[in-house]
Amino acid sequence: MPSKIQSVVGERWRLIRALLQKKESVKKLCQIFGVSRKTIYKWKRRFVEGGKKALHDRLRQPQRIPHRLGSKWVERIRRLRKQRPHWGPKKLRAEFCRQGWKPPAERTIARWLKQLGLTHGMRRRPRKACVRLLAAQTAARRPNHVWTVDFKGWFRSGNGQRCEPLTVRDLFSRYGLLTRLFPTQHWKPVQAAFARLFRDKGLPEIIRVDNGVPFASRGPGGLSRLSVWWIRLGIRVEFTRPARPQDNGAHEQFHRVMKKETTGPVAWTRGGQQHRTTVWLRDYNRHRPHESLGQKRPTGLYRKSRRRFSGHYPEIKYRANDPLRRVRSNGEIRWVGRKRFVGEAFVGQQVALRRLRKGVWSVYFANLLIGHLHEQDSGAMRPVLYKHPPRVTKKSKVSPMSCH
Repeated sequence: MPSKIQSVVGERWRLIRALLQKKESVKKLCQIFGVSRKTIYKWKRRFVEGGKKALHDRLRQPQRIPHRLGSKWVERIRRLRKQRPHWGPKKLRAEFCRQGWKPPAERTIARWLKQLGLTHGMRRRPRKACVRLLAAQTAARRPNHVWTVDFKGWFRSGNGQRCEPLTVRDLFSRYGLLTRLFPTQHWKPVQAAFARLFRDKGLPEIIRVDNGVPFASRGPGGLSRLSVWWIRLGIRVEFTRPARPQDNGAHEQFHRVMKKETTGPVAWTRGGQQHRTTVWLRDYNRHRPHESLGQKRPTGLYRKSRRRFSGHYPEIKYRANDPLRRVRSNGEIRWVGRKRFVGEAFVGQQVALRRLRKGVWSVYFANLLIGHLHEQDSGAMRPVLYKHPPRVTKKSKVSPMSCH
């Protein structure tokens, strides 16, 4: 239709009148009125069927809905949901069947629950700030360069006590640093065990762990309370790829040897199994030759770290102009007059805010970007998603993903 139209129905009437008078061809009328042939014939058919009144727009709403749910069923759904506010469509439908009714489908019940305002959507996770690629795994060049840490699969002692074996190993020398059996994988006992290990052996440069608890979480950067503590001590944390045990293959082989030589059969108590494992580790380090070391023994290559652990945390150095915030016990900070959730892994730690652009601030812990704060958001920080780089093949190339 032309741009200047006084009345849509009037223009359609002019089009039909010109078409019936046959003063112009259909092609010419398409150019004059700016419509297609299909549109011209559609309005002609409607005029022939209903006259000038048929040139008005029709309602798109169907005039008849044969399978529409009746008002009685709507009331039954509303009443039962009020009685059972925590039941979903599946349970509501099962209850109607139990009462002898023939209820509608689950999706129909779910739709009516939403229309009646009796359901509330799940809280959405905050949007991601950006995606960053993790660095490739570090090759161990010297003792205490890379420590590998893992929990071996749990088992029960002879009296039924649960045993969760934590193992720590120096990747360069293959020296077993710790085998400790815990009843659970809670992070506080594990942290205490690492504090004792650090006082005895010193601090490593890198700790390599998988993505399970208590080393990792689903929070910003995949960090947990334990891995944040390691970073606070100046240790870099490396995560293996999810569901890729071969990334820590040497440690998995260490587990296989330990299981074969210490659990056939298991001791009666957890304490007895701990003693057996400690004696085995001493023999493993002092007497067992390793093929990867040219049949040398780990004790001949391992030396304690020069980075001593005093129990005091080194100061984290941020930029001079970066505002600092202390993370509260609930994982929140106060920013722009509101409480903003950062992450429970950073409780008690200081984070720095760095202006990225107008209304957006980057959040750093040490030298690690953990998320972005947007002034228009009212809830949590938008966390950064860290991903492992894809494997490079001849047909594919890695495209770097960056964010500031």
